[in-house]
Amino acid sequence: MKKKCDVLNRGISGYNTRWAKLILPRLIPESTSADSIVAVTIFFGANDSALKELNPKQHVPLEEYAANLKSMVHYLKSVGITADRIVLITPPPLQESAWEKACLAKGDKLNRSNATTGQYAQACVQVARECNTDVLDLWTLMQRNQDFSSYLSDGLHLSAKGNSFLAAQLWSRLENKLSALPSLLPYWRDVDHTNPEASLL
Repeated sequence: MKKKCDVLNRGISGYNTRWAKLILPRLIPESTSADSIVAVTIFFGANDSALKELNPKQHVPLEEYAANLKSMVHYLKSVGITADRIVLITPPPLQESAWEKACLAKGDKLNRSNATTGQYAQACVQVARECNTDVLDLWTLMQRNQDFSSYLSDGLHLSAKGNSFLAAQLWSRLENKLSALPSLLPYWRDVDHTNPEASLL
């Protein structure tokens, strides 16, 4: 595989869209050269959909969640990142019995439900439709497998298999965007080993 771009991961543990909306301009400032950005993914909802009465710190009401996603998309568009380069990702499904076990181990009650997470996933899909961006509906795709628990390490967070599933689904959406890019570095067989400077500088 030839190197065509750099991947910058800005995943921040425990955050919701209310907080992400505030820090997005710090992560992608207005001075960013939008031409150098191939794609931006926005992957929120698992924390927003936490049940208000049991996890008020992370919970964001459904309507605000949708508004926050729209706000982030509008911000990206305002700095020159076109809708065709934005991919919204829904939260994954919640495997309630496994997550309840993780909660109980910390002395907490089950603080999320898969049905509620599904409402947030549907809202994410709707925002993508309204904003004309691509969307990866992880909540629906993962549940096509009768037993989706193998995609989750503890009922909530993605396992290695879940991350691989997400990567494969995302790659199918990004492959065309990347195929047209020139390589940043030559393939190793194309480097002149007797004079690497000629190939690499």
